[in-house]
Amino acid sequence: MNEGNVEPGAARAVDSGARQRFGVALRRMLGEMNRLVHGFAQEQRLHPTDVHALSFVMDSPGATTPGLLREHLGLTSGAVTACLDRLEKAGHIRRSRADDDRRVVHIHYAEGARPVARAYFMPLAQAADRASGRFSDDELAVVLRYLDALNDELGELRVPPRG
Repeated sequence: MNEGNVEPGAARAVDSGARQRFGVALRRMLGEMNRLVHGFAQEQRLHPTDVHALSFVMDSPGATTPGLLREHLGLTSGAVTACLDRLEKAGHIRRSRADDDRRVVHIHYAEGARPVARAYFMPLAQAADRASGRFSDDELAVVLRYLDALNDELGELRVPPRG
């Protein structure tokens, strides 16, 4: 076991009230993030799922593909194509063919889209900065370790494919 880590499945005595408050805080944060995502989607004439797709493209270490996006979002091929069409028309992504296999489509975040997203989400970045300023570097390291662990766990959960 690593320092500060608890092995999966290990019992830990935690106040059930604290667990409940923690769950409520996570749901509240998710709700606030969704509110912002829906606002951006509406402003850009997109569907909220399009914004989730855009986040996946932005956060991918390299070019992603429609198949990876379909798997991540649990959408049908047709729904992913419609999503990518909207994102491309709005100038948020561009598609290209792989040089070694022209059948493979790569999805790239369009550089020109950064200022639009940056302008809309700047208040979010500023709020995150203000909130993180209330914590020490050591406390932030623990929060980051938790968020990384939670994202790893959530990443293992698969969304059942639609239709």
